[in-house]
Amino acid sequence: MRVEAGIAYPEGELTLSTVTVLLEEGRQALEQGCTCFDLAGVGHVDSSALSLMMSWKRAAIAQGRSLSFRNIPATLSSLATLYGVAEFLNA
Repeated sequence: MRVEAGIAYPEGELTLSTVTVLLEEGRQALEQGCTCFDLAGVGHVDSSALSLMMSWKRAAIAQGRSLSFRNIPATLSSLATLYGVAEFLNA
């Protein structure tokens, strides 16, 4: 995961098979001062992507910082709405 100017850029799939690695990479990005995750480079997603994003958000909150997401894929936004967590991800 690339981090530039406080923005992390995950790429590829956000699925059950990739979340463990991405969780750690995201935590490292947060430790580097990341305040935003730009998901423009993300391809296929499944519901585990929501859990991943919520974990990143909780980790940022635990550090006393806010975290935002941008360029959330439409399929992921739909899943977030379906599961009732869209507001948490956009807060």
